[in-house]
Amino acid sequence: MVGAYKDSSSLYHAFIRTSAGVDTVFDDPNGVGTLATGINTAGVVSGAYGDSGGVAHGIVRATDGTLTEFDAARAGTSKGEGTFPRGINAGGRIVGNYYDSRGVSHGFVRNPSTGKIAEFSAAGAGTSKGQGTFMSFEGIPLLLNNGPLINTAGASVGYYVDGIGAYHGFVRAANGTITEFDATGAGTAKSEGTVASGINATGTIVGSYRDSGRVWHGFIRATDGTITEFDATTGGTGTLAFGINDSGAVCGVFGNTSINAAEGFVRAADGTFTTFVAPDAGNKGNGQGTYPLVVNDAGDVVGFVLDDTQAFHGFVRTP
Repeated sequence: MVGAYKDSSSLYHAFIRTSAGVDTVFDDPNGVGTLATGINTAGVVSGAYGDSGGVAHGIVRATDGTLTEFDAARAGTSKGEGTFPRGINAGGRIVGNYYDSRGVSHGFVRNPSTGKIAEFSAAGAGTSKGQGTFMSFEGIPLLLNNGPLINTAGASVGYYVDGIGAYHGFVRAANGTITEFDATGAGTAKSEGTVASGINATGTIVGSYRDSGRVWHGFIRATDGTITEFDATTGGTGTLAFGINDSGAVCGVFGNTSINAAEGFVRAADGTFTTFVAPDAGNKGNGQGTYPLVVNDAGDVVGFVLDDTQAFHGFVRTP
């Protein structure tokens, strides 16, 4: 797995953790903070670093440790702008988004053989600052990354923010065709709507939608476009679904009022839920709790917890 940690000086450092628990930490030599956002089966890593001006740049880390930097052609060069890789598939194709000089987000896909970057935007995406096409959910600050956003066939998922600030999901085929969609129960006002957060090898999509009552719910979108909406529990404060494996198992989080914290869940392909709390998870509110982000084909779940001192810790849950 890959991720990042924040040190006592508030700088981020990227890491790779093997299944044996061995950590390798790395930083881009030109960076003031480095993030690892995805790893494929060959061990190639996608990520980003921030320069001294607060501009983000993409990186690819080969298995021998070699770092290659890249930028989308129209990425902005001011603080908070730049290129943000979000994931990588088995073939080395990287997907992400970039912010232009107006603060509008656009998607991109990078070809591993040529390094060529194809930029794209969903048709309904807004064109004002903070709007546009996104590949990783940025509406909740805790969630630094979601499940795999590009599958082995090159299909990728994300969401776009329209002109009024509502969310809509999309899937982009390897040939560049973009299909936009919304969950039935999704709201249509600002900060409401549909967010796609993961896709598996068969093309089944997982995500979340926010209704008109401002409550989040999970969904699964089948390859024929059928959407199944769900909640991990009744009476909670909402459900967010992030990762999906090739068997159709989904992981995510829901708000559990009885423990005053976020609780993790795994939803099996048959709709059965298993809920869990990581040992170090806090239960004093303020977003504390257990946040599963990715589930692999063996059923292992990886994510993070926020403890009762507001510190983050990574976790792996084996089935």
